[in-house]
Amino acid sequence: MKSILVIFSLALFAVSVAGQEVNKLYDPILAKTLGADDYGMKSYIFVLLKSGSNNLGKGSVRDSLIAGHLKNIGRLADSGKLVIAGPMLEVNPMSYRGIFVLNVTTLEEAKTLLQTDPAIKEKIFEAELYKWYGPAALPVYLITQDKIHTHKYR
Repeated sequence: MKSILVIFSLALFAVSVAGQEVNKLYDPILAKTLGADDYGMKSYIFVLLKSGSNNLGKGSVRDSLIAGHLKNIGRLADSGKLVIAGPMLEVNPMSYRGIFVLNVTTLEEAKTLLQTDPAIKEKIFEAELYKWYGPAALPVYLITQDKIHTHKYR
């Protein structure tokens, strides 16, 4: 019985391996540098920004907090801790305002980073945090992004 199970297991393995193509572009040094697993993926923290409880309305205080928020986005991106950020383009029923993808693996580290954002600290925005499994190459996206926009925002 054991030998039948071993033969069956080997046959299943052979079928599964035979169905996979080898990626000829695979770069093991780059994969290791980016922290990629065998699927080219890794863990991040996905952040949904929502309208917060502090509704200042328009004015210089709010403008200053939003300017600080944008400056902080640039600082986090420059440090490699933030790989994606952007606002929602329309009002939605969940009051979502934007997203971040943070290049950290723990919720605690993400919460610490978010407290450096004046608009979050002053409750203009609230943050919902989720562990997320995404492409390990996201951090190198910013290298290309910096080459395709005309306005310096960080």
